Amino acid sequence: MTSIPKPHCTLDAIFDFYLKSKTFSKLSPTTQKDYERKLNHVSSTVVEGKRLGDYRCNKIKVRHLTQAYDIWLDTGIRTANYRKACLSCAWKHAMRHDVFIHDPVALVKTVASGQRRVYWTDDQIDTFTAMAYSDFRWRSIGLIVHMAYDWGQRVGDMRLLQWSTLDLDQCTMDLTQSKRNAEIHLPISNNLCKMLRQQKEEWGFQEYVAPRVMPRAGAYPPYNVEEISPLINEVLSAAGLPMHLTAMDLRRTAVKEIMEGGGDLLTTIQVTGHKNIASLKNYQVNTRSGAAKALAVRGRKDE
Repeated sequence: MTSIPKPHCTLDAIFDFYLKSKTFSKLSPTTQKDYERKLNHVSSTVVEGKRLGDYRCNKIKVRHLTQAYDIWLDTGIRTANYRKACLSCAWKHAMRHDVFIHDPVALVKTVASGQRRVYWTDDQIDTFTAMAYSDFRWRSIGLIVHMAYDWGQRVGDMRLLQWSTLDLDQCTMDLTQSKRNAEIHLPISNNLCKMLRQQKEEWGFQEYVAPRVMPRAGAYPPYNVEEISPLINEVLSAAGLPMHLTAMDLRRTAVKEIMEGGGDLLTTIQVTGHKNIASLKNYQVNTRSGAAKALAVRGRKDE
């Protein structure tokens, strides 16, 4: 059992205590890697000439964490809030073991990120995938985008998708989502199934559907989380598409199209894997076509 740290230990020691805890071990492997990566960024942040991870916890003030948060904001609001959230998880874990009484992390004022409302158009999807599939360097990136959009899934799950989840004879996919461990069962469209069969002919010798196209240490592992956005941006630039589009917008776009097409909430969660219908609130958007369908239900004749 990992020994419980003392209040005068370094922040790095608190992170190590959390990363070796049963609480952390219960997270999915993908989430574990993400949290550890974020905590490394927190630790390496230099505040008043010193790494935050080297500070003694009983000497850390709210001003130190506020300065760190302001530095993280340079990378983006979402990233800054995520790093603060990971820091909070580690600090509260220590509090539950009576290492601390006070929580300076909670006193750091955060910036509201606001709800993102960016959607890909059909033409943008087609242009992106055509460009990505035309260049060997972007082959797997194009497939990740294609799958994320067609199935309405998170890019992270598509990045790590394995051949064992696919039945290309029946054109079906059975996936356990990494975020909620929800099991979903989806059909594969004819166009996507054709691309996947072609991909398997060339890449079926290893376990990942969309691996790196260049080997590392003699293997073809999946792309890291940090590599996806830069590669997406390369394709966007080459295709002349708006640079504000992101891979995360694909799932939102797919869900919006399902709802606009008449899919109700119970139908939609069969795709998204949400356990609570209320979780779909962030995906809802008011559109003219949606309003027209709602008004048509009334059945009133033109007067």
